[in-house]
Amino acid sequence: MHSVKEKVSNAAAAGKEHVDILKAKAEEKAEKAVARTREEKRIAEEVRKAKEAEAKMELHQAKARHAAETLQSKQSHLIGHHHAVGVHQGQQNPVVGSTIPTTATVAPTYPLGGYPPTSHGHI
Repeated sequence: MHSVKEKVSNAAAAGKEHVDILKAKAEEKAEKAVARTREEKRIAEEVRKAKEAEAKMELHQAKARHAAETLQSKQSHLIGHHHAVGVHQGQQNPVVGSTIPTTATVAPTYPLGGYPPTSHGHI
């Protein structure tokens, strides 16, 4: 589903595309009116086609940009509402083998569910 902002932005971009196309057609008419040869008229037509293609390309780029902005907005809202499982707001989940900042002690590097290493004279 598209957001309202995205729809409005796309509609504005489509309106700009139509204006650019109409402007290109008017310029083509003016150039054809002063053109003396068929080649000059053909050049005017090709310039119009290029301007129309450029307007359509800008429309598609704008739509892609609007969709990316909507996606980015949705993702930033989702990230702010989800928390890690078992971690309460304001607490940090310490990584095994790291220094815990509150006590300045080193957490064990062995697996928490396993046995601690034994030192029976073996290295």
